[in-house]
Amino acid sequence: MDTSKSDIAAAAARLVVEEGLEYGPAKRRALRDLGLPARTALPTNDEVEAEVRDHIQLFCADTQPRELLALRMLALEWMERLVAFRPHVGGAVWHGTATRLSDIYIQLFCDDCKSAEIALIDHHVDYEPRTVTGFHGEPVEALSVHAHSHALGEDVGVHLLVYDLDDLRGALRHDAQGRTPRGDLAAVRRLLQRESS
Repeated sequence: MDTSKSDIAAAAARLVVEEGLEYGPAKRRALRDLGLPARTALPTNDEVEAEVRDHIQLFCADTQPRELLALRMLALEWMERLVAFRPHVGGAVWHGTATRLSDIYIQLFCDDCKSAEIALIDHHVDYEPRTVTGFHGEPVEALSVHAHSHALGEDVGVHLLVYDLDDLRGALRHDAQGRTPRGDLAAVRRLLQRESS
């Protein structure tokens, strides 16, 4: 990684960890904060994630594991509530880089894309519908809720991304680092068992 990319990745990682920004906005703001030209090549998400891990290790090693555990427990709670929709958790909560400022991203794979929204309405859950970028770069409907984490003592953003059932096949392909990009209910339970033992 060249010097400017390395500097951008480090600055973006600080914004991700300390301000809870997502990788894309963090990279763009780091570019501005460093006073670099708009056309400067940006680091990849994998390069930013490596810097995020380094930043956590240096500055948050005493608090981040507990915060990650709390977020994974909250994700599990929501996945259990929505088990009928084949939930999978992804992002920082799955990959282990989440802090108390991170949101939870759960992908739902539905026979009928409106069924998840109807389930939230039936359970009197307040949500905000929005459109986000999906894992193939396509627009995806998201149902965003504020869920209270007792372990953290605060509300956490939980985003339920609604996919068609057919999308599940492509959702489990390994990423560039050979990792599974998201985990189902059983995988999250295994993670929590390992962390609590």
